[in-house]
Amino acid sequence: MAILAMFTGDGTLTADGYDKLREELHWHEQHPQGGIVHIASFDETGAIHVADVWSSAEELDAFARNRLMPALARMGVTPPRVEIYPVHNMDAYAAVDAFKVA
Repeated sequence: MAILAMFTGDGTLTADGYDKLREELHWHEQHPQGGIVHIASFDETGAIHVADVWSSAEELDAFARNRLMPALARMGVTPPRVEIYPVHNMDAYAAVDAFKVA
């Protein structure tokens, strides 16, 4: 079953740090198995908020355990708080292509 994972950071991962993490893990080029959608945002305090959709919680867990958490540890970033919910519905509209970051 697909899941929605909501990540909330504590401010230790800055926008610049996120960009470095993205480049280190290459998830935009080497898509993680089971990853469907990834959206990242920062609030006015600089804390990161991420919404991901994954094919399963197990695939998210494998990516987090094997790639994400080791990279965050190397960067000295506090792991985010994670909430996971089953997906009831997901719509993707054509306009999504305009927001993809290469």
